[in-house]
Amino acid sequence: MNHELVEKNVGWLAVLIAVAISFGGLVEIVPLMHQNAVTQPLPGMHPRTPLEVAGRDVYLREGCYNCHSQMVRSLAEEVLRYGPAGQAGESVWDHPFQWGSKRTGPDLSRIGGKYSDEWHRIHLMNPRDVVPESNMPAFPWLAEKKFGPGEVAAMMRALQRVGVPYTDDEIAKADADVAGKTEMDALIAYLQSLKFPQPPAPANQPAAPAAAAAASAPQAGSAP
Repeated sequence: MNHELVEKNVGWLAVLIAVAISFGGLVEIVPLMHQNAVTQPLPGMHPRTPLEVAGRDVYLREGCYNCHSQMVRSLAEEVLRYGPAGQAGESVWDHPFQWGSKRTGPDLSRIGGKYSDEWHRIHLMNPRDVVPESNMPAFPWLAEKKFGPGEVAAMMRALQRVGVPYTDDEIAKADADVAGKTEMDALIAYLQSLKFPQPPAPANQPAAPAAAAAASAPQAGSAP
């Protein structure tokens, strides 16, 4: 089949483009799906709490991902501004993941702990109160809405079905964990959870000076 025939026949052109894309996808995507880097969580990660799960649902529902990405690229200027470059293992429990490329507002994948809960509350009530040039809409209704019985448990159960390691006992306690909390409380908890995972300290790490001193001090009733 020569080029002229393909280029003049839209049907053949469409079929061959589809075949080329399919083979390219198989070669690039299938091996990636079996690499530990994209299927195993990073050391130090733990499933989100019920309140954080509820906050993520609010984040998705309100369309926050339309203006905020959660993916720090491995470019020097991005790492300097936002923190460690994103890794696939951070998102193995995210369904769907929130990487994105749209940044009307800043990337949020390292926002946790950068501001206080009160700052976030003011920002969500009226962003201009803390960032005068912001064009972000306000979300005051989040401070009034609460979660119904079984609502957060249903979110966690759906995540459990796709591999997030929640136990049935954790899901059963979800209502108690979010009791009295508003959607704004939940969204703030979710934003504060967005941090680079901190791996656990090595087992052979030396004890902290204070702990070492306490360990070496004479115990009551022992010889000096």
